[in-house]
Amino acid sequence: MKVNSPHARDVMYHLHPFTNLAQHQESGPDIFRRGEGIYVFDDDGKRYIEGLAGLWCASLGFSEQRLVDAATRQLELLPVYHNFAHKAVEPAINLAEFLVEQAPTPMSKVFFTNSGSEANDTQVKLVWYYNNILGRPQKKKIIARHGAYHGITLAAASLTGMQYAHNAFDVPIKNIIHTDCPHYYHYGEAGENEEEYSSRLATNLENLILEEGPDTIAAFIVEPFLGAGGVIPPPTGYYEKIQPLLERYDILLIVDEVISGFYRTGNMFATEIYGLKPDLITMAKALSAAYQPLGAVMINEKIHQVLIEGSRKFGIFGTGFTYSGHPVPCAVALEAQKIYQERRIGEHVKSVMSCFQHRLHAFADHPLVGETRGLGLIGAVELVEDKATRTNFDPARKVGPWVMNRAQEHGLIIRALINDTLAFCPPLIIDEQQINEMFDCFAKALDDAMHHFAGNGD
Repeated sequence: MKVNSPHARDVMYHLHPFTNLAQHQESGPDIFRRGEGIYVFDDDGKRYIEGLAGLWCASLGFSEQRLVDAATRQLELLPVYHNFAHKAVEPAINLAEFLVEQAPTPMSKVFFTNSGSEANDTQVKLVWYYNNILGRPQKKKIIARHGAYHGITLAAASLTGMQYAHNAFDVPIKNIIHTDCPHYYHYGEAGENEEEYSSRLATNLENLILEEGPDTIAAFIVEPFLGAGGVIPPPTGYYEKIQPLLERYDILLIVDEVISGFYRTGNMFATEIYGLKPDLITMAKALSAAYQPLGAVMINEKIHQVLIEGSRKFGIFGTGFTYSGHPVPCAVALEAQKIYQERRIGEHVKSVMSCFQHRLHAFADHPLVGETRGLGLIGAVELVEDKATRTNFDPARKVGPWVMNRAQEHGLIIRALINDTLAFCPPLIIDEQQINEMFDCFAKALDDAMHHFAGNGD
């Protein structure tokens, strides 16, 4: 590694997120220089299929000129301004209007953030504020699920039900509790079908509510399907059994559409697929096709009216960010939404997702594969040591990361998640030929792993 090379300077100066820092000191970074459609190119010019759309987010790929132009126009017109103290910018107004009109259930207002993590952090604050204004200071606990991912800021990391988000960070914070991970493959009992499993999870949730005290439970937060926790769709009947409990005990429902929103499933929101009735919705990632950092919280009118009462009592609604509703990200997001509509991206996803799911589920017969799962243009392959007992490999063997790295050698970037799960979430513009190219690369990596991990060898 040359002393003045970008690789060496990265190791010297750059602290990376979600990276093994000790390993990074030895290996250094992979540096990427440009993008074209669903592909990215490293600093040696090698081309890769970006099979995870960056981080579940580059929905329109890596070279959409209309989004670059939208950012440029706004930078030339008004490059920055805030929305504090009754100030406003038109891109934020227009985007908020669009989102409320397109919401999957009746919504009233949009609050802009810079990321999904900030949006879910804001959800926690809003729920606590809401109950304080209603004179229910004890009704503060928010239930999330083991295996869920809701972000990595302090409150959002607390909602996230993944151990790596908690290790040595002193989270979860007070008033965040967790219930079952809804993964039938691993947690369904012998002889129990999905419907029965969902009933058991609902019973467990109700027991948790009763043990904690219904008057202390403020909200329940869900991803329509678990995303970074392994791309896990809910078991049959799950939400049909869960939602009545929330209504019975006056518990708000927060739906986190950060990964699932904006046509990932073919529908604009996955909320529509599962018949969810959220009080609050979290959005980010494909909201702006990731060309600019942007997140958002949508709230219904019931909550909005309570926030108004808060201002009658306290004056300023004392939360927000310097860049809340920043004109450039909002202008880019508006253009992304226009592209989705004009190019009928939802219809395109529906036209190619059968090919995607067919190729994905074909890996179920591979000796290393325990479960394949997904919907729309998102999916996962979970590797196991023993298919019959559904036993995962010892994490120390790092089988999933090995396959991820091998796939990259074959020209495909994917992501290894918990339990040696390999996730796929390509840009929505991918076509059938590219889907086949993507899974052909993965097949090579999987076969390489079969030989590499034969027997007990590592």
